[in-house]
Amino acid sequence: MRQKVVMLLFNNFSNDARVLKEGKTLAKAGYWVELICVQEPKKDILPQTELVAPFFYVTRVGGKKNPYVIWMISLVMFIFGVSLIGQFVLAVAGIMLLFVSFTSKGHLLIQRTMAIITMAFVARSRKADYFQAHDLNTLPQAHFAARSRREKSKLIYDSHEVQTSREGCNGFIYRMIEQFYIHKIDLMIVENNTRAAFNEKLYGFLPGVIHNYPEYVTRMVGGQSIHRLLELPPNEKILLYQGVINPGRGLEKLIEAVPLFQEGTLVFIGDGRQKQELQARVAEHGLADCVKFIDKVPLHELRSYTQQAFLGFQVLNNTCFNHYSASSNKLFEYILAEVPVVSCEFPEIKKVVEGDRVGVCVDSHCPKAIATGVNDLLQNTTKYQMLKKNTRRVKKKYTWDKEQIKLEHYYKTLGTKEKNEREIS
Repeated sequence: MRQKVVMLLFNNFSNDARVLKEGKTLAKAGYWVELICVQEPKKDILPQTELVAPFFYVTRVGGKKNPYVIWMISLVMFIFGVSLIGQFVLAVAGIMLLFVSFTSKGHLLIQRTMAIITMAFVARSRKADYFQAHDLNTLPQAHFAARSRREKSKLIYDSHEVQTSREGCNGFIYRMIEQFYIHKIDLMIVENNTRAAFNEKLYGFLPGVIHNYPEYVTRMVGGQSIHRLLELPPNEKILLYQGVINPGRGLEKLIEAVPLFQEGTLVFIGDGRQKQELQARVAEHGLADCVKFIDKVPLHELRSYTQQAFLGFQVLNNTCFNHYSASSNKLFEYILAEVPVVSCEFPEIKKVVEGDRVGVCVDSHCPKAIATGVNDLLQNTTKYQMLKKNTRRVKKKYTWDKEQIKLEHYYKTLGTKEKNEREIS
């Protein structure tokens, strides 16, 4: 009989490669896997339920107006009730909250709050052996689902990021929340050894490590020709950045470096908070002919775009420890597609890029340094071909095959521990 794993994820699961790989791995290993995620506001509505692979299915919560209506009705009833019993201070607070609810930010906050509550109770309704929280924003819900029933379930915390030091997040608040739950979990998983050591120093135990390596494929399928899509000459060199377009990733420095490139077109594939700002910057500086943007593409098609690139960029800036300690799935996607890399000099990334000689490391905070790295590969054909040959040589080293074995081992270890505990009791 298959044991059940319930995973929780606070996005709509349209392009989350790590969660997809973990879910498929556990399903193949003999578990029933259900992923509970959310319908994100202002994004396309995806199916409420979806079968991803045999024994791995998705349930999406939220995305409807009814919870917002319920919130408003409940708030009005609360104001009316506390007014009747003379609790006017609470009534005034409720009225202020009611006004905030009508603002765009207030509306969004309510939607997210309702999604969190719904996710928690939907997860609790599942009788599962394991609950796995993907990132801190689902850990409280997973803890509630795993520990509020008479029969407790195992609780796994898979932290994709360094929650206490992230771009655009209040590290102090995140640290308080993580610290509250951290010793209530049965297993913590992080992305690499640098982050594992950081968490050991912070909390006194060493988490498990599962790297963000891609699944190995022998043939890239789907997608379009970048040259045809962007109306570029067939021999134009594609200088590619793929991934989320957010602050702290050195993308504005990348655009500043473009006038110094001896040839090639800089292409961004992806979406994010900074995309419109970068597009405006490109227009302002008259770079529209040599900087192009392509919207986010499905995961199964992305690799066919990646392999068309002359080189790939991973130029994170040191704005937080999360960036400094990253190893980054896009780095390994470039390698798998046999595309040399121009990267930052941070420890996990440098260890791969220089250690396996698959690219050049530069000061990612300096546009001139980025341009020097790019021009070096454009000019030095021998060096470029050597780097490309090395990507071909090492690409199997950085694939999901070994990581999935580790994930299966972590679950089996937890299962054995639970069985022993039951026998003792």
